[in-house]
Amino acid sequence: MPLLRARAIFRSISPSYISRAFPTLAKPSNSLPVYHRLSSYSIHHFSSLSNLHQQQNMDSITELCMIPGPVEVEASVLKAMSTKATSHMDPRFIASLSELIKNLKVVFGSTSAQPFVIAGSGTLGWDQVAANILEQGDKALVLSNGYFGDGFGDCLKAYGADVTVLNAKIGDSFKLDQVEAELKSKNYKIVTVSHVDTSSGVVADVEGVCNIVKRVSPDTRVVVDSVCAAAAERLYMDKWGVDVVIAASQKALGCPPGVSIVIASQRVIDALNQRTSIMQSYEAKKGAYFATPCVQTMMALDVSVRHIVEQGMEEVFSKHEKVSAQFTEAIKRVGLRPVPLDDSLRSNAMSAVWLPEGISYPDLAAKMFSHGIVISGGIFKGYATQYFRIGHMGISATNQSLHNVDATTNALLSSLKELGYKSSA
Repeated sequence: MPLLRARAIFRSISPSYISRAFPTLAKPSNSLPVYHRLSSYSIHHFSSLSNLHQQQNMDSITELCMIPGPVEVEASVLKAMSTKATSHMDPRFIASLSELIKNLKVVFGSTSAQPFVIAGSGTLGWDQVAANILEQGDKALVLSNGYFGDGFGDCLKAYGADVTVLNAKIGDSFKLDQVEAELKSKNYKIVTVSHVDTSSGVVADVEGVCNIVKRVSPDTRVVVDSVCAAAAERLYMDKWGVDVVIAASQKALGCPPGVSIVIASQRVIDALNQRTSIMQSYEAKKGAYFATPCVQTMMALDVSVRHIVEQGMEEVFSKHEKVSAQFTEAIKRVGLRPVPLDDSLRSNAMSAVWLPEGISYPDLAAKMFSHGIVISGGIFKGYATQYFRIGHMGISATNQSLHNVDATTNALLSSLKELGYKSSA
């Protein structure tokens, strides 16, 4: 079964997954990349809110979770997760997963690609790509706009790939002329790109990358990490020529964490056609077994993706664009600066914003929490203490009657004022 064979799943927990989940078991801590370990800055943030968290049980949490994932979800999605124990061979689950697989094709703009839906994190998709598409020594070109692009590259290296990374400075993106020159210089098996790197809020020109690959290196497979972009940024697999998309449940797809999604083009499937696909069986409403799936979370994801598809993808994309533009305009009015260098690089799913001089992230996060809003700090290497991140994706964008983004904007402005910030605009 392509991308889900047992050998691949076994390989996916060694060595890359272990080095990310349990870094001290894999290598000395002083040699780890920044994303492998919590900085003292992050620990300070968490400890600054720990007393507040300890006073509440999970049932009493009322704060809006406005980080770049996991995001707020519809009540109907939560209800789907509240069902009693259900067999993964139950006809109702089989029908739900079948619908989910079909609707994921709509979300990602394909009629022929094969979705693979398994329990796991978004980054598990990196391992699936490495274990199933690459062989030892294959060349991989990684286009990185930050933390997660770098992480994808390190994962591929752990599987023995010969990795070249094109990096961008914070707030910027790789240049297409550099991509073209690099693709002309070597025979690359794959090129990877993070559609939106959650560390910087920068959106990559995936269509531009695909056009270059078609023209100068048509045998190279295009792999898009769309975890933070899926259902928020436009992506058309068939039209653009994307070979593999990696996604996850907890961002604009609007479901709690726990589901890893990989969508493979027919070109990739054809290269692996000696294996039987479990997902094809489920799509045909026939139960099959490879492992016990996360039944409730997948049924919840089915509900969420169904709501997205019912709205129409262009409508969903437009709503994300509108909300992102409104939030950006609001922060610029008070003199705050987005991390992306210009609007063409700004993600519609989330915003990364430079902290004003004299205001620290732990202080801002605590103030925001007191106003009922949870935000995120920075994670871009070398800049983590200098900016903060807010998510405005999923139902916060598509259901504006909730006023989640308005509440977040108002809380941000109030918090900054309480911390002594005076607008420079």
